[in-house]
Amino acid sequence: MQKKVFILVVLVLLFGVNLFSSENYTKPEIEKMISKMVILGFSGESVTSNDEIYKNVKSGLGGVILFDKDPNDKLKVKNVRSKEQLRRLTSQLQAISNQKLLISIDQEGGIVQRLKKEDGFVDTLKASEIALRGESFARQSYNAMAKDLNYSGINVDFAPVVDLAINKDNKVIVTRGRSFGESSKEVIKYSSIFVEELKKEKIISVLKHFPGHGSSLADSHLGFVDITNTWSQKELEPYQYFIANKKVDMIMTAHVFNQNLDKNYPATLSYNVNTNLLRNKLGFEGVVVSDDLQMSAISKHYDLKQTLTLAINSGVNMLLFANQLAQPITLKEIVDTVYKQVLNNEIPLEQIIKSNQRIDRMMGKY
Repeated sequence: MQKKVFILVVLVLLFGVNLFSSENYTKPEIEKMISKMVILGFSGESVTSNDEIYKNVKSGLGGVILFDKDPNDKLKVKNVRSKEQLRRLTSQLQAISNQKLLISIDQEGGIVQRLKKEDGFVDTLKASEIALRGESFARQSYNAMAKDLNYSGINVDFAPVVDLAINKDNKVIVTRGRSFGESSKEVIKYSSIFVEELKKEKIISVLKHFPGHGSSLADSHLGFVDITNTWSQKELEPYQYFIANKKVDMIMTAHVFNQNLDKNYPATLSYNVNTNLLRNKLGFEGVVVSDDLQMSAISKHYDLKQTLTLAINSGVNMLLFANQLAQPITLKEIVDTVYKQVLNNEIPLEQIIKSNQRIDRMMGKY
C-alpha cells in the first residue's frame, strides 16, 4: 500500500498529473456533484412526477428547505399545512431521492418557527426566554421540538443561533429574542442543550451566523451589513467551544462585512473568513452552508456567477437558495453556472469534490 502511494506521489510530482482534472470526470458526474451542494426552496404541499422539485431531487439535489407560508401571500400555504401532511411530503421527497436527502427548516423557537402551534406542532419559546427559565426547561422544550421534527421527517434544523446579544438595538437577532444572551457562557450552555436534543433524534443542527451577527446594526435580509466597528473576537467563542469538543457538524455563514477580517467580501463569500479563520484557525472539519444567497446583502451586489464562484472558492460546501425573497432560481441555472466556471478554471474541481466528501461524511453520522 505504501509503495502504491509513493508511486502516485512521484507521478504527480514528475508529470504534473492532476487527479482533480475535469477530464477525469464525465459531465453528468460533475453536474451531480454540484447538485449535491445545493439546498433549494420550492412551493408545494406534495410532490408529483411532473413537478420541477421531483426532477431536481431525482437528479441528485442535496437538500430542500421548507417554509410554512408563501412570502408574497401570508395566507397561502407554501409547504406546511399540518403535521401529517408534512410527514407525507417528506416521505415522498426521500422516496424520490437516490441518496439521503437533507430536508431542512428554520425552527429556532419564538418568532422563527416554520412549524406553528396552530398547525399542530409544539410551540417553543424564543431563546432569550428559554435562558430565563433554566436548563431543565430548555431541555424539555428542545426535546419536544426535536421529536416533532423527527416525526415530521425533518433531518436538518437551521438552529441554534449562537450569536451573542451584544448590541441591544440589533433588530435581526437581539430585539427578536433569538440569542440566548450576551455572554458566550450562557449561549454555549443553552445552545449545547439544543444541539444535544436534536442529535438524540438524529437531526443535524446548524450553528449560525458565523462569524457573528449579534453586534450588527442592520439586517442582511435587507442589504449590506458592516460589522467592522462593532464585532469582537468573543463572538467566536461559541464556535471555538463546539469545534474543539467536536459537537458541531454544520455551520452557517453570515452575510456580514468586516474589514478587519476581509477588506473586500462579506463572510459568505470570503476565503479569509471561511477557510483561513473557520477551517485553518478554528479547525472546523464539517460542512459550511451559506445563509440564503438571495438575501439582499448578496443579491444586490453580486450576480449569480459571482456569488457561486466566490462562495465555493471561499470554502462554502452547500449553497442555500430558499426561493423566498426573490425570483425563484432553478437548480439547472445553478448547476450550469458552476459547471461552466469549473471548465473555465474559475472554480477548481477539487473544491466540488471536497465539498461532496464533507457532505457524505456528515450524512454518514446520521
